[in-house]
Amino acid sequence: MTPSATTPRADQPAGNFAGTLTAKLKEQFEEGLLSGQELRSDFTIAQPVHRYTDTDHATWRKLYDRQAAMLEGRVCDEFLQGLATLGMARDRVPDFDQLNEMLMRATGWQVVAVPGLVPDEVFFEHLANRRFPASWWMRKPEQIDYLQEPDCFHDVFGHVPLLINPVFADYMEAYGKGGLKAARLGALDMLARLYWYTVEFGLIRTPQGLRIFGAGIVSSQGESIYSLDSASPNRIGFDLRRIMRTRYRIDTFQKTYFVIDSFEQLFDATRPDFTDLYPTLRALPTLGAGDIAEGDRVIHAGTREGWGDSDDI
Repeated sequence: MTPSATTPRADQPAGNFAGTLTAKLKEQFEEGLLSGQELRSDFTIAQPVHRYTDTDHATWRKLYDRQAAMLEGRVCDEFLQGLATLGMARDRVPDFDQLNEMLMRATGWQVVAVPGLVPDEVFFEHLANRRFPASWWMRKPEQIDYLQEPDCFHDVFGHVPLLINPVFADYMEAYGKGGLKAARLGALDMLARLYWYTVEFGLIRTPQGLRIFGAGIVSSQGESIYSLDSASPNRIGFDLRRIMRTRYRIDTFQKTYFVIDSFEQLFDATRPDFTDLYPTLRALPTLGAGDIAEGDRVIHAGTREGWGDSDDI
């Protein structure tokens, strides 16, 4: 799940279907993603494990085997440790209740099933209470390499293994609490950029070289290669203020990847109260997704080869 410009607004109360569902939830309902399921007031549903087909399980197995094979030497050790600790099924879509037994013991987190994208404040409320909202449905075989919205493979394989790591688990909780405050302050656009460039598309520096930790990369075959091997994108050292001023891409691979030195660095950067920071950042110019700015710690300046002309978010 990702708070972004594509996430429905939380202008209306959750719960009762009659006149209260966001347009996105109405669309999900019409697609059958809620069929037969009770939508709770927190936008969660019981994971409908009985609805997974042989095709769903085969798609999960294909994606799992492909990503697990290629991520060795590319993804950070913490992700691999989390994957091993969870004992996540490779041959079928995981049962969230089984994952939660290990996850709760390790860091007090749990996975909750949702029909898809949820309103921002609902998303943040879940994170603030150590609940990760995961789409229950699987992409279709013809969507194996690309789909517009996060499915179960992205949310569970991509995000959940790092929730075993205590520091990253604390960061996600802090992000959720910060998101609730940012919503009240009208600063969600800036905080969404932080999530995008860390939780979804972050890289980390290790003694063995740059490694992936962002779920959007981890769950993508193409971007797992592109983010580390391509000369096209920028790779820039992590800077909280810089990231919160930087637009991003939702329709292509990223033009810029930000590199943290450790998960402790990431968590420490989010400890301060951002209330006074938002007006300061709002007064500064917003940066494009591919810009290199004065003061950047440039690890690699991209060649820009293949960059599209469509607008950044």
